[in-house]
Amino acid sequence: MQRDLGYEDGRLRVRPGEPRTLGAPGLHRLGPDDERDGLLYLPACHLANRPAPLAVMLHGAGGNAQHGLVPLMPLADEAGIVLLATESRGQTWDVIMGGFGPDVEVLDRALLETFDRCAVDPARLAVGGFSDGASYALSLGITNGDLFTHVIAFSPGFLAPAGQEGAPRLFVSHGRGDRVLPVEACSRKIVPRVQSVGYDVTYHEFEGGHSVPPEIAREAVDWFLSRGGEG
Repeated sequence: MQRDLGYEDGRLRVRPGEPRTLGAPGLHRLGPDDERDGLLYLPACHLANRPAPLAVMLHGAGGNAQHGLVPLMPLADEAGIVLLATESRGQTWDVIMGGFGPDVEVLDRALLETFDRCAVDPARLAVGGFSDGASYALSLGITNGDLFTHVIAFSPGFLAPAGQEGAPRLFVSHGRGDRVLPVEACSRKIVPRVQSVGYDVTYHEFEGGHSVPPEIAREAVDWFLSRGGEG
């Protein structure tokens, strides 16, 4: 892939297509940088010739790709979801540090490798995350709504899209007792904002703090799969 395209606009270039290799089920490291280029998980039921739903999952501040996978990994085999997680170049995602750029480029490369290894259903392609990862997922998802059909935001703090493309459906959850990113200052402001410009939002507050309870993760997966085939 060309590395001089410029990603300051937050736009991802690659799109799903016919895979060139057959990826085996299980967890795979991506790219030449074993520590930083991310992880791809193909579920046990994965068939290379059957397009599968894909969820790109993004970690919180100070996290890594493994942390990004944690919320949905227990459900991936049962649900048949391919999971992809990359890592921020810095302590957190680029747009939070001042603007889109290197993290978008890394994700573009990781998506290219993912699409080369497995068939992905373009009608069920989500970006999600927790905390700063949720904020970044909302920002990327809205900027790239012509690629992502769904956005899963667990306890986001804000959103900062570079533009608005397409109309992905949004799932947002937040704990009422969150002391890291208080719900009053975060999701209760984010949700009305995106609804006001026409986004379809499923919003769930729960009793708890800055976390992704298992039942919330399952609700998000059920929402993603049940709505995946809608136009």
